[in-house]
Amino acid sequence: IRAVDRPSEEVAVIHVRTPPHDRLRFLAGQRAVLTLGGSLAMELPIASCPCEDRHLEFHVRRLHGNHFSKYVFESLKTGDHVSIRGPEGDFVLDATSTRPIIFIAFCTGFAPVKSLMEHAMALDQAESIHLLWVASGESGLYLRGLARAWADALDNFTYTPILAGGDLDTTASRQENVVINNVGPALSSIEALPRANIYIAGPSLIVSMMSKLLLNLGVAEARIFVDYER
Repeated sequence: IRAVDRPSEEVAVIHVRTPPHDRLRFLAGQRAVLTLGGSLAMELPIASCPCEDRHLEFHVRRLHGNHFSKYVFESLKTGDHVSIRGPEGDFVLDATSTRPIIFIAFCTGFAPVKSLMEHAMALDQAESIHLLWVASGESGLYLRGLARAWADALDNFTYTPILAGGDLDTTASRQENVVINNVGPALSSIEALPRANIYIAGPSLIVSMMSKLLLNLGVAEARIFVDYER
């Protein structure tokens, strides 16, 4: 463990450095299984860019009753050793496309989206990049300074924070309202929507609702890529 940051009370960011002879080769958006404290394991998205294959980043939500989460927030420290197994998953960037890209992240769905965005920015071939980050409240936008810095530095990058004003892990009707009333208007204002590749990450139910809304807006199913939070 190189560092453990806590950008908010509900999220911890783990930075891991691999041995020089045993780097993790992965594609942006893929996952790996971390094992801490000898036996506590959890599959997590890799939040860092593949260009940093020795320096890996993982985002962990505070999950009450979850032993892995409890260990991260209460016991994990710099210098601890962890085991990493992976990579896995097919939530990866279409690196051959020059289409506009829209990323939609719900809560810590920002982790795989961050990896994809950093890879897309390194390739520098997308016509434009839009990030919509949806959270219950301000603390859910736990790396908003980074998103704002990208928006300030890049001419073709747009960042739209969206506050749902309630718990995104609650009832289906509440999540549907968030998608229709909060995210829908923001998406409709993006001129590139009909031509864009769209990547969505977050809790499974709300991601499914988001995919359905996009299909209703005329986006081709082949251009919608999803990652469901485990």
